[in-house]
Amino acid sequence: MIATLRSGGAAAASVDVEVPGTLSGKIAIVTGASSGFGVEFARALSDEGATVICVARRSARLEQLEKDTKNIVPWPCDITDATQCAALVEGCLTRFGHIDILVNNAGASNIIAAELETPEAFRELLELNLVAPFRLAHLVAPSMIERSSGSIINVASIVGLVGLGRMPQAGYAASKGGLVNLTRELAAQWARRGIRVNALAPGFFPTEMTAELFDSERGQDWVSRLTPMGRGGQLSELRGALLYLAGSASSYTTGIILPIDGGWTAV
Repeated sequence: MIATLRSGGAAAASVDVEVPGTLSGKIAIVTGASSGFGVEFARALSDEGATVICVARRSARLEQLEKDTKNIVPWPCDITDATQCAALVEGCLTRFGHIDILVNNAGASNIIAAELETPEAFRELLELNLVAPFRLAHLVAPSMIERSSGSIINVASIVGLVGLGRMPQAGYAASKGGLVNLTRELAAQWARRGIRVNALAPGFFPTEMTAELFDSERGQDWVSRLTPMGRGGQLSELRGALLYLAGSASSYTTGIILPIDGGWTAV
């Protein structure tokens, strides 16, 4: 069902607002869909009716996700490889005709003191966490512009907004900080061409990437003490924000960075 809201005045504009369950017919790409946030995002979009192209290098995990979840299309791909990215987007357009949603979720971190982090390791993180999201946005943009419709959601981090220090990761912080402002710039450039570009900035959630932190009592205590809400997040708590940015409820929203962090960046 779609409700049409109309503002008053001579030049009244109408905006179609989707209610839950109406991502039916939408085609979404989710990168890093073999674990953690990516699996949760894929399931959330699928539950709302979207067909979700799940992208990752670990094909066995994608195949398992396809068995467990409806509307999943596994697509093994290394997003740091330009040729594979081009084939991904071209293949999706050939098969489905359009791409409505891109969730740039894939990423990695390297917890190491800056004086020990090599420029090569730093560059590798930028390639995965920053260059690859731009590459995919660049590839999907022409088809979205042609249809004057599309939502790109970059998964940044609170580490792209504030420094941590006690959990040193210069390359990760730089890549996520870059992704934050890339989001704003793409939003500004494409706002009048029908593409909305926004970012999520999650705080601490239990995932494969944060397993060492959450598996230790000391790590859990650190998160609890420094997070105003006194705990880490649950993956299900990312769903509402993702679906808001993916659907037409956010039709007048672009260029925002939405922290989901239990208040971490508020203090």
